[in-house]
Amino acid sequence: MHTKSFVAAAVGLGLVTLSACGSSDGSQADSKTITLVSHDSWAVSKNVLQDFEKQSGYKVNVLKDGDAGQAVNKAILTKDNPQGDVFFGVDNTLLSRALDNGLFQPYEAKGLARVGTEYQLDAAEHRVTPIDYGDICVNYDKAYFTEHKLTPPTSYADLVKPQYKNLLVTENAATSSPGLGFLLGSAARYGDSGWQDYWKKLKANGVKVVDGWEQAYNEEFSGSAGGRKAKGDRPLVVSYASSPPAEVIYGDPKPSTAPTGVATGTCFRQIEFAGLLSNAKNTKGGKELIDFLVSKEFQEDMPLNMFVYPVVKGASVPAEFTKYGPAAKDPETMAPEKIAANRDQWVKTWTSLVLK
Repeated sequence: MHTKSFVAAAVGLGLVTLSACGSSDGSQADSKTITLVSHDSWAVSKNVLQDFEKQSGYKVNVLKDGDAGQAVNKAILTKDNPQGDVFFGVDNTLLSRALDNGLFQPYEAKGLARVGTEYQLDAAEHRVTPIDYGDICVNYDKAYFTEHKLTPPTSYADLVKPQYKNLLVTENAATSSPGLGFLLGSAARYGDSGWQDYWKKLKANGVKVVDGWEQAYNEEFSGSAGGRKAKGDRPLVVSYASSPPAEVIYGDPKPSTAPTGVATGTCFRQIEFAGLLSNAKNTKGGKELIDFLVSKEFQEDMPLNMFVYPVVKGASVPAEFTKYGPAAKDPETMAPEKIAANRDQWVKTWTSLVLK
């Protein structure tokens, strides 16, 4: 199941800031190989990638470099001599870190006009191109709530109520992108200082914290196929709005309806980007690859491969997404500048409040 894990957001790791060497001189722009660096959740249908290679004349080499945070960290530390030409997978929670460290060179993708303006967080300089979005939300185990005659929670406020004591598992905000997104969502909902009191209440109500999404969703959560096998006992988990359709599509046997639901008032919008790496050896090919990532063909291929939503207007999504995992109508959001200004301190405060 190619569900987005995005673990290890690499907050507070003391990244070394490297000096920029400027953009590539394009001396190897005629190379017929493009190297795409990404996190481990990258996936594309074989025939779709072959279409690009046939039409462009390039061969795409994909380098999966760990989880999202680790991949971003490594890309920054190696930016003077990058591992590839294009990086895919930096999201809005870590975007400012990548931009401040000069990870990307500007490129305005062909077809960018088809991308919703709400996703273009670097519209003035075009150092990154929006590729997909998803919503980090609390998921619930339908069977548990039916058996216990409980109404599932629908909001952040519900999660601190006594009837949901010891039911929620979330990821560590210092080591997990969903965990960080859940923290940012609570800060957006309750304000710069109010989120701290909220997390004190969550802790008092028995929230369990684990390192990453894989453990939370596939081991601790009672509603997932993996969690049921592992005898997970937490019927609430921080995951994605697209997790319920994944449970249907990959169910064995395939269920007639999703066994999990989404608490739609607990969602935080996550946007993923791709960028042409500074000092990329094949800038010409890298630009063509970025153009391809915002093509309708690739955009419509993404949902069932990476369980994310397309950013291109008019790109269709599978019926399972519409039925079982529609995007949140009113998710919490936060400007990248505000994330940049507060992220590290918020994570330190969160750690002292919740883990100590």
